[in-house]
Amino acid sequence: MTDSILFDVDSATGVATLTLNRPQRFNAFTREMINRWADRLEDVHKDRSIKALVVTGAGKAFCAGGDMDDLESFLTMPADERKNYLWQNVHRIPLALQRLDRPVIAAMNGTARGAGLDMALMCDIRIAERSAKFAESYIAVGLVPGDGGCYYLPRLVGMARALELLWTGDEVSADEAERIGMVSKVVDDGQALAAARALAERIAKQPATAVQFMKRAAYQSLTLPLDAHLDMISSHMSVVEDVPDFKKRVQAFKDRKRS
Repeated sequence: MTDSILFDVDSATGVATLTLNRPQRFNAFTREMINRWADRLEDVHKDRSIKALVVTGAGKAFCAGGDMDDLESFLTMPADERKNYLWQNVHRIPLALQRLDRPVIAAMNGTARGAGLDMALMCDIRIAERSAKFAESYIAVGLVPGDGGCYYLPRLVGMARALELLWTGDEVSADEAERIGMVSKVVDDGQALAAARALAERIAKQPATAVQFMKRAAYQSLTLPLDAHLDMISSHMSVVEDVPDFKKRVQAFKDRKRS
């Protein structure tokens, strides 16, 4: 059986790549696939040699959302079991990404819809290919986003735009997604993975502790008042100033000024 999640670590660059691998179903995920995905994210969390993670899809799509065949069996479960399943399984992915203090870049090589789009929105940065299309398509079947779409989308595009996209399910082109802030960058078709890896490798060369602290501070700032944020950041600054990488780079800067 084909592995539904492919995972590779480039030890030379410290960049890991996680590939959703059900191209025959446009990478629509099953319950088994979700668990493997979440397990891999936990592996990244524990492996400090990994400096950045790229998430992409095999074939012509990033992710078409949940597999409808799997949904049918899911709906046979009582409501309380379905709720607990989401919390104990599907929700492991956004919670794992929240804990992961290294850059996560989505290489959106094709369509992303419903939960598939939400899985991309959970990443820190999204690079999309020009022909890709995106939609919050839950409304078409009378569902609400089950894994964080109502949380992530307003933070990226603003509340009014997010509600419009959620309520209509309208399809968004890659260029429009870039214009409204849903994706960070649009590249030519076939180039998303290369562009994402290039950015990941560039960030992976930066001082690791500073990168990790920046990610934590940026996300925590969304829920902290200014005084609490500044109090926290002063602690972060004090720590990174004792990290050897900081001292080495300061010395290199001084040496360049003297030469």
